[in-house]
Amino acid sequence: MANLTPHFTYEELTHTDHRTLDNTPTEHERCIVDGKETTVNAVANLPRLADFLEQLKVVLGNKPIMVNSAFRSEAVNNSVGSSNKSDHRRGCAADIRVPGMTPDQVTRAIIASNLPYQQVIREFDRWTHVAITTNEGDVPKKSKLIIDGQGTRAFA
Repeated sequence: MANLTPHFTYEELTHTDHRTLDNTPTEHERCIVDGKETTVNAVANLPRLADFLEQLKVVLGNKPIMVNSAFRSEAVNNSVGSSNKSDHRRGCAADIRVPGMTPDQVTRAIIASNLPYQQVIREFDRWTHVAITTNEGDVPKKSKLIIDGQGTRAFA
């Protein structure tokens, strides 16, 4: 396995249960960013995402971070019913679980930290989605949401 950082591997951030679909990131992923189709270098974003997850690990008291999903190819993204606007398409997002912590606790820890997150979402009270900016150096929006059976709303 190719380590991107001490605790996160390339394989972990590109793993999919949809084994019949290619989930290899490229330097030319066609995605929608800010309402426009553009090309993004997902290969370059994965080490940035791994670095962010390392920083998050420290914020969470060095607890293990389990990655449910990170990069998604267009085929994988379509198969899970997600939009081409998804940060997963760019290699900039991970859906995570932390043993011993609820998704609410993880979300609140991210919000309370000084980490440069683009977006954090408590999803269905089963995992936490966290995203970084598409481009290194961009100012993160720090969007905080809940998505569940009631819809999408601000995290309070």
